[in-house]
This record gives sequence, C-alpha cells and structure tokens, in this order.
Amino acid sequence: MATEEHGGEAAHGPMEQFEIKPLIDLNLGGYDISYTNSALFMTLAVICTFSLFWAATHKRTMVPSRIQSIGELMFEFVAGMVKENVGKEGIKYFPFIFTLFVFILFGNVLGLLPYSFTFTSHIVINAALAVFIFVAVTIIGFATHGLHYFRLFCPSGTPLPVAIVLVPIEIMSYFIRPVSLSLRLFANMLAGHVLLKVLAGFVISLGIFGIVPFLAVGAVTMLEIMVALIQAYVFALLSTIYLNDAVHLH
Repeated sequence: MATEEHGGEAAHGPMEQFEIKPLIDLNLGGYDISYTNSALFMTLAVICTFSLFWAATHKRTMVPSRIQSIGELMFEFVAGMVKENVGKEGIKYFPFIFTLFVFILFGNVLGLLPYSFTFTSHIVINAALAVFIFVAVTIIGFATHGLHYFRLFCPSGTPLPVAIVLVPIEIMSYFIRPVSLSLRLFANMLAGHVLLKVLAGFVISLGIFGIVPFLAVGAVTMLEIMVALIQAYVFALLSTIYLNDAVHLH
C-alpha cells in the first residue's frame, strides 16, 4: 500500500509535466516515430502562428484592428532587432529570425496553459534549434568571407603571444554557442514550470489555508509570461548577434 501511494505521488510530481507521451503510436522500419504531446504542441505553435498572421493580414485597413496591430507590432519589433544587430545585409535573413522568434514565443506561452506541454523545456528540442542556427551561421560566414572567416578567431594584427592565448579561447567560445543558447531557454522554462507545479500542489494540499500559495501562483504566472516573452526575444537576439559575426566578421 505504501508503495502504491509513493508511486501515485511520484506520478503527480512536478516533473511529470515534462514527460513526453505518445498520442499516436507509429513505427517505421523498427524506429519509433510516434506522434507525441511534444509534437502536438509544436504543431499547435505553428497553427497559432499561421492563424495570427493570417488574421492580421487578411483584411488590412488604414486604421488597424487589434489583431492587425499585434501582428504589425511583432513584425516591426523583430525587423528592428535584425536591422540594429545585423544591418541592411541582415534583412534577407529576417524571415528565419522572425519565424524562430514567434515559434519559440508560442511554445513558451502555450506551455503556461493548464494540462499543456512546454516543448521548449526540453533540452533536445532547444539544442536542435541551436545547432541548426550554429551550422547555418557557420555556412553563411564561410560563404560570405571564404577562409577569411577564420579571422573571427584571430583578428589581423594580433601579436603572436596574444594569438596563442586568444585563438583557443575564441574557438571554445564559438563552439559553446549552441550549448549556451539551448541551456538558457531550457533552464528558464524548466525552473519556472516546476515552481508553478510545486506552488499549485501547496494550494490543493492546504485547502482553505492555501490562499497565500494561491496568490503566489498568480504572481509567478505573471512572471512566467514575462519570462516566456523575454526568452523568445533573447534566443532571437543572440541568433542575430551570431549572424552579425558571420556577415560582418566582427
């Protein structure tokens, strides 16, 4: 009996919300390609993105509606970020940065809904995005500058004694980019959702005396909404900074 109770508590612990569960079992050539709750919410993020900007651009007017204003504000915000960090040369990469920003934003925000799943709280998903950005930026760098792209690790005119120390540090810093990019988003999403789950557990267990943790849940939820917005911005911002290095070799 004690084992069953312990198992029940574990099953409803704060980490249960991060468990990837198959919704449709699929197997192809011995490989499990099941459609999971993670895939579902990634699909929902894409649908929400498409729906938002379809609604915002379907019937554009001189005096914008609320939905059109939201779409235009997001568009101008990301466009300004790309221009500020990459310059005019970065405009051609704007569609990717904008898609990345909105996808992560919806992933973060949808994860705050009850009984939802936050796919950005999984390191493997964030790492896949980060590695894709890393590879793309590296390809852009070599395509733009050829072998001169190696100057990123050692600017011309650097004294040899300094270069011996600088080059290994710069190379390590360059290759750690996808790690830091993915870990930052993962850690923030994971920590916030665990805290919300723990506080919500206190509300239920304390019953009528749970008013204090209930108020704390409301405050943390507002904070998590801000974190969801900020982390999407930070992920896109760092991507533009890395892109700037590839384009301008700074």
